[in-house]
Amino acid sequence: MPHLGRRVAAGTAALAMSVTTGVLVSPASAHSWEADDSHKEPVAEGYGGAVSTVDLDASAAAIEVLRKGGNAVDAAVAAAATLGVTEPYSAGIGGGGYFVFYDADTGKVKTIDGRETAPQAMPKDAFINPATGTPYDFKKQATSGISVGVPGTPATWERALDRWGSMSLGEALEPAIDVAEDGFVVDETFRLQTLENRERFLPFEATRELFLPGPENDAPAVGAVFRNEDIAETYRLLGQKGVDEFYEGPLAEEIVSTVRNAPSSPGQSALPGPAGVMTTEDLDDYKALDQDPTHVEYRGYDVYGMAPSSSGGTTVGEALNILEVFDLPSLREDKPKVLHHYLEATALAFADRGKYVGDPAFVDVPTEELLDPVFGKERACAIDPHRAATKPVVAGDVGSYDGACPAEPAALNHASDTENINTTNLTVSDKWGNVVEYTLTIEQTGGSGIVVPGRGFILNNELTDFSPVYSETDPNRIEPGKRPRSSMSPTIVLEDGEPFLALGSPGGSTIITTVLQTLINRIDLGMSVEEALAAPRASQRNTANVTAEQAFIDAPYGKDLATRYGHNFAAAGMPGTSAAEIGAATAIEFLDDNKVIAVAEPARRGGGSAMVVKPSD
Repeated sequence: MPHLGRRVAAGTAALAMSVTTGVLVSPASAHSWEADDSHKEPVAEGYGGAVSTVDLDASAAAIEVLRKGGNAVDAAVAAAATLGVTEPYSAGIGGGGYFVFYDADTGKVKTIDGRETAPQAMPKDAFINPATGTPYDFKKQATSGISVGVPGTPATWERALDRWGSMSLGEALEPAIDVAEDGFVVDETFRLQTLENRERFLPFEATRELFLPGPENDAPAVGAVFRNEDIAETYRLLGQKGVDEFYEGPLAEEIVSTVRNAPSSPGQSALPGPAGVMTTEDLDDYKALDQDPTHVEYRGYDVYGMAPSSSGGTTVGEALNILEVFDLPSLREDKPKVLHHYLEATALAFADRGKYVGDPAFVDVPTEELLDPVFGKERACAIDPHRAATKPVVAGDVGSYDGACPAEPAALNHASDTENINTTNLTVSDKWGNVVEYTLTIEQTGGSGIVVPGRGFILNNELTDFSPVYSETDPNRIEPGKRPRSSMSPTIVLEDGEPFLALGSPGGSTIITTVLQTLINRIDLGMSVEEALAAPRASQRNTANVTAEQAFIDAPYGKDLATRYGHNFAAAGMPGTSAAEIGAATAIEFLDDNKVIAVAEPARRGGGSAMVVKPSD
């Protein structure tokens, strides 16, 4: 069932313990939004701007900024900063992300790559156990100083505001500072995620003190007010002095000291993993990158996404080019057939992702070829309309294609993924027609598990997104200064040059399939945007089994895909855990007469929060 929300539930909750001060306080003292913003709803329709996030406080922060005259970029930064308070295990200034912006003045889509980078001293064998010569268990890789990349989120916020915003960083951070100081009411999702990370948090004193404050290091209780004065002060510092304080000042020295001196047990099975090698020079050298979006045409729509270092735009785009070959809208009455083509197309696109995509500053990524409709047409030849192919399938040859079906397949090149499922996403529009789609993360749920003492935020474990075993032929091999390959897929769709749909999701490598399946649901299967986003999900990433939510497996079309087409399904995660769900998408669809409909998850992660500035009557 949807959780009550955060601060807005405070007025009805019982007395609770403040987890930062240790004194008994009333949850009614937690800051509350205005009455019309006080209920968490997954769908909102209206005018004047809109927002969709996973969290009520973040959505309310964005709406507050929009109502004060801020634009979509200002509101997106406000929402992202608030998510760093209320969703600290998914995002925050200790991580990175990708920012996609539709500029209503120019009619152009533009992007910022705020992905983390590897320190210059990053060793090729960073995640290899010297005692065995094999990779550490993933949990040990992630729970370590060596997994921490140079964060890109503060630089992304600064760059976005400088290019397109109307507010200062300090103004955009004000709502998040209020949330951090006033506190929010702990819900079941927050407590569950804390407990799932308890083993990883325990080795780090600052993390224990902030997130495991109960007797015997228990997680905050449901109904308790969680305050984070440290992140409020950190935000205030950045707002007053700028993000140079993060990358050059004393805070930079504290980040480096935390990473390099983190507790470690290298060579052992116990947590945590090796300490890090980051330096203040690594932080000082960091840059958020302006770059062009990816672009493909699909059934009359222009679909824009994030170019490498993210693989989201190329993989979603290639899959759409493959599916463009088939008249899927005419097959709406045969849903299993449409979904069969969707699953097969994603396997092919993931095969090419694994062979070709990495950080373009280090790897010659054939983005133009991967997104060539002729290449997509040739790849579509590999789809048997009646039977699932044996996985993994082989990658295509971007060096030689003409749209004809090849007689011989290319060599097999299968890359495994280490991306974890947790990230966060937000979608914002404003009254001027600007649109932001922004995906940000600290990677694993709980990131590296390492809190910078006295600063209130968790550092990422983004470097585990590199392939753990070094190979000269792997485009995602570990290299100093490199951005690890990502699957984040913030996407903006235009129709006749105007916004039609903006969407994105968390979920590691399932982000790509979540965005693609939502597009297929909306465009090819003719679902409403609410239905498209809420529908059960399945993710084929060129593996023997299709990872799927149990509701997808149990549905008639899921059973038909298994028996009629031969797809093998494996349930996503364990029931009752956060891993049992695929994604937590957000979206805004643009209707006639400047009307919009904002949509969040009705159930996943406890349900999301959609709001508009002026609701429809």
